[in-house]
Amino acid sequence: MTRLEQLLAALETHCAGRLSDIRTARGEITAVVAPEQLRETALLLRDTPELKFRQLIDLCGIDYSAYGEGANGPSETATSPAPPGLRYGVIYHLLSIDHNWRLRLRLLVPDNDMPVVESVIDVWPCANWLEREAFDLFGVIFSGHPDLRRLLTDYGFIGHPFRKDFPLSGNVEMRYDPDQKRVIYQPVTIEPREITPRIVREENYAESEGFRKG
Repeated sequence: MTRLEQLLAALETHCAGRLSDIRTARGEITAVVAPEQLRETALLLRDTPELKFRQLIDLCGIDYSAYGEGANGPSETATSPAPPGLRYGVIYHLLSIDHNWRLRLRLLVPDNDMPVVESVIDVWPCANWLEREAFDLFGVIFSGHPDLRRLLTDYGFIGHPFRKDFPLSGNVEMRYDPDQKRVIYQPVTIEPREITPRIVREENYAESEGFRKG
């Protein structure tokens, strides 16, 4: 039995009914946990001797709206991992040092207007800043967090910059006003732009002398 098969067997034995949609890809396991079972499942994964996921490597938010859509429109093959109507998710990357196992937990937030998830700080203390980052960038609220403040953006920042509907140019810009002698905020004055360059080359470009010279 391979190490991956051992982990699958341990999850089926100790987390039956708590994890769903368990998938294996590229040598890693991803499972979905229901929001109401997050804390109990986290404690089970941490404290069960056959699992011992005592380390939270990373935690991040995700916005599934417009999933698979690029500059040229939606992809015909991309299918959203989230059911229709659910926009936000939280991903937990776990490590068991004792067993040398890794596990990815995926949680789908049921409310798009007020995305609230229970904090896991008391399970993995390192979740403190990770949850603050997910709150700052995606607007996911972690109930029970002792100090849920913005972490990367300014105190007066408007919106959550990693949401798919956040404008690339932002909502406001700041500058020094010589009349007021202080820094002020104002609506952005630059036009929205696409950050993906479009390269247009002339016909037979690869056969030109400049291309051959590098």
